[in-house]
Amino acid sequence: MEYLYSHAEDKFYFLELNPRLQVEHPTTEMVSGVNLPAAQLQIAMGLPLHRIRDIRLLYGADPHTSTEIDFDFSEEKSSQSQRRPTPKGHTTACRITSEDPGEGFKPSSGMMHELNFRSSSNVWGYFSVGTAGGITASPTVNLVTSLLMARIDQLLESTWSWR
Repeated sequence: MEYLYSHAEDKFYFLELNPRLQVEHPTTEMVSGVNLPAAQLQIAMGLPLHRIRDIRLLYGADPHTSTEIDFDFSEEKSSQSQRRPTPKGHTTACRITSEDPGEGFKPSSGMMHELNFRSSSNVWGYFSVGTAGGITASPTVNLVTSLLMARIDQLLESTWSWR
């Protein structure tokens, strides 16, 4: 679910509900340790949640067993064999779009002349590459030319710059 927050009114406003995996899903994976596409496929194949390794690890259950997980912690003994999921760290995702500030930030194509990007396991990006090579955007194609994602605590491990 997506919401907008109005600081002036101290209120949240509903934006949309997306019942599909979002392009930013790695931010959730980075703090939860759960491979979301793999978990979705396992669930679609009929595997119960308590049998999925990443889910077991998220709840602190032994990944080599298949005992039930008390997901809502309704039994007192649950806290002895599992833990409540807690995020590990913080993440950020930013989209780099191709816009023309001289034209009111309308979408536009352009040329990136140089890119220096070194990724790590928790800091990575993807870039739209044109058929002739180079990072590109077109008014008829997705104008999100790049997406960068990072675990905040590991952001300094990676470097990027462009012009």
